[in-house]
Amino acid sequence: MNKDQVKGTAKDIAGKIQEGAGKVVGSKKQQAKGISKQVSGKAEKSFGDAKKAMKDTNNHS
Repeated sequence: MNKDQVKGTAKDIAGKIQEGAGKVVGSKKQQAKGISKQVSGKAEKSFGDAKKAMKDTNNHS
């Protein structure tokens, strides 16, 4: 795993926690922030996945 994959996964998990906390306290704002953080995390992880795939492809050439 590269740093983008790790950071992306961490953001996704943090976003899920934030969204859940927002639901518990009834805060739509916190839920929205949590969802936004999840989207950002998934995008960053996908970028990391793509970088890893490129690196793996170059190493096998």
